Amino acid sequence: MNLKKLLAPKMVLTELAGSTKEEVIENLVDLLMESGKIKDREVALACILAREQKMSTGMQNEIAIPHGKSDTVDELIVCIALKKEGIDFESLDGMPSKIFIMTISPLNRSGPHVQFLAEISQLLKEEEKREQLLAAETAEEILKVFIG
Repeated sequence: MNLKKLLAPKMVLTELAGSTKEEVIENLVDLLMESGKIKDREVALACILAREQKMSTGMQNEIAIPHGKSDTVDELIVCIALKKEGIDFESLDGMPSKIFIMTISPLNRSGPHVQFLAEISQLLKEEEKREQLLAAETAEEILKVFIG
C-alpha cells in the first residue's frame, strides 16, 4: 500500500483537541471532513462510533486506531493526530492513547482497509517509531515517520 498517496500534511494534527473519547472521535472525523471526501459528516461519525461500541479501537503502546466502513466515502481516507498528554481510550493495555490514526473506507471494499490497518500496526510495533511520532512537532515530521 502506498502510504504517501493516503497521507498529506493537511490530514495530520500535532495536538488533537478533546478530553473524552467521543470528542476525540468527533475532532478526527472533522479533520477527515476537511479532505472533502466525506459526503455526510453525521453518517461518518455514526459509523466510527458504532464500531467503537462493539469493541474499543484503543490498542496498546499508546495507540488508538478508530475506524469504520461507510458508503459516505468512495475510497479509503486517513488522518493522523497526536494527543501528547494522552486520553483514556479503553486501550487493551489500560494505558492512555496518544497516537490516533483514523480511517474510513467504503462498505464494498475491504482489501485496502485491512491492508492499511495491518501496515500501520506493523509500523507502530517499533518503539522507536512511536517515540519519533510523540517527539514530532510538525505534520511533516509526523509524516516522515510513516513515509520516510
